[in-house]
Formats: sequence, structure tokens, C-alpha cells
Amino acid sequence: MIVGICGVIFRIHGCRSLKEKRSVVKALIRQVQNNFNASVAEVGAHDIYQKAEIGFSLVGTDLRAINSKSDKILNMLDKTGLAEIVDSELEIIHL
Repeated sequence: MIVGICGVIFRIHGCRSLKEKRSVVKALIRQVQNNFNASVAEVGAHDIYQKAEIGFSLVGTDLRAINSKSDKILNMLDKTGLAEIVDSELEIIHL
């Protein structure tokens, strides 16, 4: 079994409240859940208006498939235009 874990840090431009941030984060999470079979959640920076941290994980048997799907998720998140990706980190674990 292979597990891919990815953390993504976003900068949300023009966000002035936690309510605005929450709507952007929920939209990003919803898009990942609807387009990919991945577990995704907000994992950090809960009280900072213009910063968001999202984590997602994938499980499978093929390393290339996990890596490819992770890249596709990151590309999709970048193309949404809702927030700017500042940093991302992917870790792949063989169990």
C-alpha cells in the first residue's frame, strides 16, 4: 500500500475576515473532493485571514498513479484563481 500526503499553503488576497477565508477554503476543498477521490481538510492557520493550509491524502498501490494524481490536484488548485499557492510538500509512504 502506498500513501501520498500533501500539505499546501495558500495566500488569499483581499480577504478581510474569517468568513471570507472560510468561503474560499470550503470552495477549494469542495473542488478537490468533487474532482478527485481524495481526503482533504483545512489543517492549519485557522485564525489568519490571508493564509490557509490544506492537506490531502491519497491511497493506492501504484506510486506513479499517486504522484500523478497529486500533481493534478496541485495544478487544479493553482488554476482556480481563488488563492495563490505559496508552498506545497508531498510525502509518499510505502506501507
